[in-house]
Amino acid sequence: MPFAGRHVVLGVSGGIACYKSCTLARRLTEAGAAVDVVLTAAAAEFVRPVTFEALTGRPVLTSLWERDRALAHIGLAREPDLVIVAPATANVLARAAMGLADDVLTALLLARTGPVLAAPAMNDAMYAHPATRANLKGLVARGWHLVGPDTGPLAEGPSDRPGRMSEPEAILAAAERLLLQRAPWQGKNVVVTAGPTREHLDPVRVVTNPSSGRMGYALAEAAYARGADVVLVSGPSDLPLPFGVTAHRVETTAEMQRAAQALVKRAAVLIMAAAPADYRPAQPGATKRPRAKGALTVELEATPDILGSLTRPAGCVVVGFALETGGDGVARARKKLQDKVLDFVVLNDALEPGAGFEVSTNRVTIIGKDDEPIELPLLPKRDVAERILDAVERALT
Repeated sequence: MPFAGRHVVLGVSGGIACYKSCTLARRLTEAGAAVDVVLTAAAAEFVRPVTFEALTGRPVLTSLWERDRALAHIGLAREPDLVIVAPATANVLARAAMGLADDVLTALLLARTGPVLAAPAMNDAMYAHPATRANLKGLVARGWHLVGPDTGPLAEGPSDRPGRMSEPEAILAAAERLLLQRAPWQGKNVVVTAGPTREHLDPVRVVTNPSSGRMGYALAEAAYARGADVVLVSGPSDLPLPFGVTAHRVETTAEMQRAAQALVKRAAVLIMAAAPADYRPAQPGATKRPRAKGALTVELEATPDILGSLTRPAGCVVVGFALETGGDGVARARKKLQDKVLDFVVLNDALEPGAGFEVSTNRVTIIGKDDEPIELPLLPKRDVAERILDAVERALT
């Protein structure tokens, strides 16, 4: 879990976007963080403290005058790894910028010396106002970090201007990058391929496989959190794009090959987690083939060997994947490592329950050029991604 052992304070000020803060509190907790919620009086009118207590399993601080919690705001300013203010309304931003400490949240923020991440949320005209812009500029100059705001519907109706609070997943990703970034990854270009490819038999039928793209998306998300500049070359997938990651969408294996070749020229790390189709119809039909009685024979030809064909820059760390279905997978993975001149191969079994395609977990073996294979237990794919990136990081340093 990316936030395991981390302490986060979530400051919630009074705006309609408070409902998103409930999801954020839950996601932070699920990611392993100990989450203390601090509510302003206005925020408690939107969402009652008991809601956050149920989501985090921890007491909520709502006032400077709570019994048995004297100076609790000072401890919550000093102790946590990160303070997140979401929503950060125009009012709380103005009071923080002026250095006021007239409630529990602003007192905590004034005493805070560590990182603060704010997610502005307000009417679009309020966000555009020179006073708000000046307040934000001053807070950033003091070391605050911002995520958003986004454009989209506001409480009062549609808007095409910024003001809407970023979604919880975007705030979570920004928080991860603040806490988890590491020097070996900062400024590094990382290219990740993910998902299946499709090869058309005719305009409505395709040759493909069940890959969901989850492993590649998890790797892209984890690399961004470590501080890398990440481009995700994705075949067809229903997964949401990880926050901060640049997407390059493709459909066929040839398209994935061209995209990967263009992007790898500047890459420090290339991770080929996609499951491209190995074969395509030799003569795809221009129109839909009518259904007929009897068997249909289709001649297939090999698609481009993406990993074997890429020209990589010197020093680029390259990770391939080997999906097997039993037998001596380690030997075949080692042969792939040598034949395709890779730094690492990640081996997994497509038939093992809980691993392979269309599941949220995976069991893999990480094979390097010299080290003994690293066999991982069945883990969530994000945790698998972290272990793979740990191995890559050792090669970067």
